Amino acid sequence: MTDAADLWKQWHEDRTAAVSAPHGVLSLTGTHWLDDHPEGRLPAIPGQWRADGDAVVHTLDGQESRLEADAGVTIGERRLVVIRREGLWAVRDFDPAAPARTAFLASAGIDATPYAPRWTVEGRFTPYADAREVRVENADGKERGLGLAGELTFTLDGRQHTLQVARLGDGRLWAVFADATSGESSYRFRFLYPDAPDEDGRTTVDLNRAVLPNCAFADHFICPFPPPGNTLPVGVEAGERNLAAPSSV
Repeated sequence: MTDAADLWKQWHEDRTAAVSAPHGVLSLTGTHWLDDHPEGRLPAIPGQWRADGDAVVHTLDGQESRLEADAGVTIGERRLVVIRREGLWAVRDFDPAAPARTAFLASAGIDATPYAPRWTVEGRFTPYADAREVRVENADGKERGLGLAGELTFTLDGRQHTLQVARLGDGRLWAVFADATSGESSYRFRFLYPDAPDEDGRTTVDLNRAVLPNCAFADHFICPFPPPGNTLPVGVEAGERNLAAPSSV
């Protein structure tokens, strides 16, 4: 118990440091879709931007940079990162001076429930015969596809639950889920990243490490909402719950 609690505490500290890093999620000040700016000039962002096949070309002071998805350039203290969603390109503007980051650094950080062993259980991943995609609403109000690789089944307090999950490139699973606390004592939905299953599909479901989605930290993220069936009927009073209120001192 002590080792697990200590590991969770270190995880929580590392997580807080990552989101509040100079170019962490709290520093996002804008997501600018190139289709909304056909002239190639983005609001308050230097240079000119244009899509070119499988990349975006950024021109500044006569110099061109060709950026593939998730690549970026640094201008001053800002980090500009290119993303692609369903064939559409956008540029994200990460600024260490973002108001959200400033407010977070003046607050108590992330409101998270300390480790409790009841929220760590064995799970079993069952892949779909063929990968699926469902359309779900995103945080920006638009509907996009969410790829799903299979189902993750686990038992809490004698009751079996199932979440539809994606599979990441490193083998880990990714669940977008809500529960009975969502929108009440917790943010409206959360993410969970179980380790890669073994050859028998076994993995650990550690709800102590449920995390807030990026859109909880900055309005310009386009996080997917939970797919149908991914709202647990129990209250998961574990993991990250909300952003803490700014300090009044």
